[in-house]
Amino acid sequence: MTGRPPLTGDERTQLIGWLDLQRSLVRGKCEGLSEADAYRKLLPTSPLMTIAGIVSHMRWIEYSWFHEDLLGVPDTGQTPWTEGGPRNEEMMVDGVPLARLLDEYEEECARSNEIVARFSLDDVQRAPDPTGAQASVRFILCHMIEETARHLGHLDILRELLDGRTG
Repeated sequence: MTGRPPLTGDERTQLIGWLDLQRSLVRGKCEGLSEADAYRKLLPTSPLMTIAGIVSHMRWIEYSWFHEDLLGVPDTGQTPWTEGGPRNEEMMVDGVPLARLLDEYEEECARSNEIVARFSLDDVQRAPDPTGAQASVRFILCHMIEETARHLGHLDILRELLDGRTG
């Protein structure tokens, strides 16, 4: 697990540090789970929200924000949500081992950090959203801290429902 960033670190160190801390907790939330439990559907109103599905979603959100939005890499059909595909397709990962999903997530996070290192916090994404709006690297990092922490909360809830493990 990555520790907390230094209390007096500069802004970049703080943002990357808090994001890396949240990212590092994902694998721990999944430790000791059987493959069956990783794919168990516990929420009748959200049948795609499984532990494996959330890990996959988190990987693709990293890719989306850092490759597609920040770098401006065009969607060449490799992302699960290519136009015309089903909604939340990135969460449909039945048959993919949880260990592979976790490895892919961690690899994507490392690539994201390499990309961020090339930019200042004031730089803006190269690919504007459909409204033409652009976000700064600072905004993207803050958003990814929020996004990752929110999904850690989902993992906490699902894990507690599965086997009572908390923390």
